[in-house]
Amino acid sequence: MSCVARLPYLSLSVLLVFLLVLAGAGPVGAVDGPRVELSKAQAGAGGSVTVTGSGWRARALLTLLVCGQAEPDRGVTGGTNSCANADGRAVTTDAEGRFRRALPVVEPPVPCPCVVHVETVTGAGAEADAALQVAGHTVEPLPAERSGGRLSPLADTRLRGSDGLLTWFGSPPARTLEVTVGNVGTSPVKNPVFQVGTAHGVFAPQWQDQRWRGTIRPGGEARIELPVELAAGAHGDYTVSLMYGGKVLAEHPWGVGRPWGVTLFWVLVLLVVPAALFRAGLAVVDHVRPRHPGHAARPARRTGLPALPHPPGKRAGRGTNAHTLSAAPALPWVTPDAGPDDADRSSAPPGRDPTTKA
Repeated sequence: MSCVARLPYLSLSVLLVFLLVLAGAGPVGAVDGPRVELSKAQAGAGGSVTVTGSGWRARALLTLLVCGQAEPDRGVTGGTNSCANADGRAVTTDAEGRFRRALPVVEPPVPCPCVVHVETVTGAGAEADAALQVAGHTVEPLPAERSGGRLSPLADTRLRGSDGLLTWFGSPPARTLEVTVGNVGTSPVKNPVFQVGTAHGVFAPQWQDQRWRGTIRPGGEARIELPVELAAGAHGDYTVSLMYGGKVLAEHPWGVGRPWGVTLFWVLVLLVVPAALFRAGLAVVDHVRPRHPGHAARPARRTGLPALPHPPGKRAGRGTNAHTLSAAPALPWVTPDAGPDDADRSSAPPGRDPTTKA
């Protein structure tokens, strides 16, 4: 009986130990998302801090920036325009999503409070901030957080449009950015002003303000369509970003093809222009070179045989040179002074007088 009575107490103690083990192991295996830590919380301009991170995507490219007018809870309220972009650093996480990188401390373009802002460059968006006091830099309170309407993306972003023939010859590529946003605030958002940014590679986006005409009621949603245009001749990998209220709502990659028509044009220019110059040079040389008189016709080659005259009673052929006929030598039995009688007498048989009658 004693053993049977002790069995429920033993089972209860084992269960309590198992629950304690699970409770202790829970925080260790929990994933809190990307985290950033600094080697020191305060540093002066010209110094440096060591930034370490964990919980990021494996083999992800990150940017590290010192930003002003920001707090870890609210993020960078002014966007990347509040950061020292020229003095930022890039780092790639390891296979476990960790990194360690030294970052120079510089004064951001806006007053503090300041943070070290870490954000992914490609792939799924992720960001994290760590507070940093920049010694000697101006400190101003953050603007009051608006309690009105707030927009949040509800669907994937896409770029609508395609390249045409003019784009193939260097015309500025253009698309339409489409994103569905919803108002998660308590007041309507009327004619919101968005910032559309285009970034090439790892460079910071260039933002442009664009107003969307319309009103989004609390709990409602709207399809936002905004034009996006790059510079003439742009090509390569670009990233189009949409920001509202200092928060990036959506990002979309944009691969722009090379304008091969421009390359073809320059190849034709390099082939046609030299050929045209060469022909023009030949024409100029042919025009300015001195003209020499033609050489006299060579005399007919003598073969050693006398030229035969045309048969009597036949006229010279058409186109025959009369001078050539007159210059032909006479036959030995016909002389210029011989008359018809002399010709008959010379041709008569010997021993007979042609004047004697038979």
